[in-house]
Amino acid sequence: MTNLEDFRLSGKTALITGGTSGIGRASAELFHAAGARVAITGRDPDTLSRARRELPEELLVLEADVTSASDTAKLARELEQRFGGLDVLFLNAGIARLAPFESSDEASFDAQFAINVKGPFFTLQKLLPLLRPGASVILNTSVADLKGSPGLSIYAATKGAIASLVRTLSLELAPRKIRVNSLSPGPTHTAIQTKFGLPAEAQAAVERDFSAKIPLGRFGDARETARAALFLASAASSFVTGTELPVDGGLLVA
Repeated sequence: MTNLEDFRLSGKTALITGGTSGIGRASAELFHAAGARVAITGRDPDTLSRARRELPEELLVLEADVTSASDTAKLARELEQRFGGLDVLFLNAGIARLAPFESSDEASFDAQFAINVKGPFFTLQKLLPLLRPGASVILNTSVADLKGSPGLSIYAATKGAIASLVRTLSLELAPRKIRVNSLSPGPTHTAIQTKFGLPAEAQAAVERDFSAKIPLGRFGDARETARAALFLASAASSFVTGTELPVDGGLLVA
């Protein structure tokens, strides 16, 4: 019989990178409601300030750049001091820049790989000593790494790299009783879309076009992806590792 307590995180500690907005923030709120002690990181002063004002006081909001080795080392020290160890690590921080392949430049390539691949790789490496047996590591991929997405060649490549990393690390970390999985969101309403730089009319047209291709007929909500993250974080998924869980309204099978 399924025990609903398996979906709770009572007594657990969790870190979510990129947790000041979008999927990360929705996950932080849900993990906290499920009983976890939660820390989130971000690097944008505005979203950090807003998170500190609006989130529960006991939810720890830390400034950290996932591409900075010194920031990651400082983060590890602070988490060890505050939490002692970690039960859940959601490596969610990421960026996407929309550009046709022929006009993509080296700066965009380097920035996206630095944040989307190098960041989670070395953050996990630095925080690995804090992960307790039974810990769950969750990375954020994207439907873009499995389904062609014009204009997102670099972003899709970064997410493909993360999907590959999940398969390898799920084997490497299994002897430590650490599970490694990824979430693969489809089109979802988050702040990342506003950073594409499209005019409002063009953004609305893109959403209409995508929605027509999604079997459920709409974009997702960040809270829907957060619920999938809670499943992977909790004991409800205790026999799940090395998988990429789509949260895409059926887009992959369309």
